[in-house]
Amino acid sequence: MELVAGCYEQVLFGFAARPAESWTVVPDFTHHAHSASLSAVAVNSRYVVTGSRDETIQIYDMKKKIEHGALLQHNGTITCLEFYGTTHLLSGAEDGLICIWNTKRWECLKSIKAHKGHVTSLSIHPSGKLALSVGTDKTLRTWNLVEGRSAFIKNLKQNAHIIKWAPDGERYVTVKTNKVDIYKLDTASITGTITTEKRISSLRFVTDSILAIAGDDEIIRLYSCDSQKCLCEFKAHENRVKDIYSFEREGQHIIVTASSDGYIKMWNLNLNKIEGVPSLLCEVNTKARLTCLAVWLDRAPEMKENSDEAVTSSQANEDEKLSIVRKTKVFWTDKSDKTAKRKRKITPEKQKLEAPLIIPEKKKLETPLQKKKKKQNISA
Repeated sequence: MELVAGCYEQVLFGFAARPAESWTVVPDFTHHAHSASLSAVAVNSRYVVTGSRDETIQIYDMKKKIEHGALLQHNGTITCLEFYGTTHLLSGAEDGLICIWNTKRWECLKSIKAHKGHVTSLSIHPSGKLALSVGTDKTLRTWNLVEGRSAFIKNLKQNAHIIKWAPDGERYVTVKTNKVDIYKLDTASITGTITTEKRISSLRFVTDSILAIAGDDEIIRLYSCDSQKCLCEFKAHENRVKDIYSFEREGQHIIVTASSDGYIKMWNLNLNKIEGVPSLLCEVNTKARLTCLAVWLDRAPEMKENSDEAVTSSQANEDEKLSIVRKTKVFWTDKSDKTAKRKRKITPEKQKLEAPLIIPEKKKLETPLQKKKKKQNISA
């Protein structure tokens, strides 16, 4: 298990987290690939990807612990990144584009002009058939990923900066400043609203019906989506919380928080005693101003142990997924979409991630896009 976090100081941190009698966090690597602050991070079973204000997406192979390359498609700060399993990555940026990437060859299958303003957030339905996005044009847009087209546009009264599907895909939430609107999938109507005192900076589903919400303060609050009541709140940090991540491991519900105070903390949430304060498992001080957070879970050993049992039960699901992929490939790899393919680039350098907890001295670095332009000028 690896805790990965980005910061204003342009560094990606990696910390190996190991459960024992008490959880331990060991510095694993730091990497300085971007020339501006990191704005987004996403993980799947093999890769970690980061987005930055330098307009690039960097890819890290966590199995080999090397930098895998860079994706150049957006003209603007990368605002959101999300994987769908091991096959696709969706990225959104301030240029209003949503790009769909094949994670096998890392090519841009489709570049969609999603919003007239910035794309502020996106979320993929657990089925992989739908995605939602919100932007600064005050719209919520539903995307049909099977046919690769817009399915529905909903006008909002104000800009939303976060959107998130519940794990079961039965509901989704949008965040507008300090308000969380809860929608049901079948009716696409608001079933409840949660209002906080401070602007909401991050939100995560702990279960299908429980939300962990962080505002621009030190407090984490847990809410019920059904009753919209606050179930629990606790002081997590000494400064505002910037991001939350949650996952379940061996029956434990773990919440990971990152703050502007530089700390990453792991908490154990007991759902049977939800009103109680979660217990602190471990913490680590990065000494940096953190901006984004994710947890890379190496599921390979677990998958190997359960592979024989899983083959039969998952065959039907795999057939359905393959049919979806075939349909989407026909549309997303349309030969007429030459612009996306021309602008896509994987940098060939594959370098190992650096030793941990050393923030490099600030120096002027060229982005991959600047290097590309310089090479074109020289050849001309």
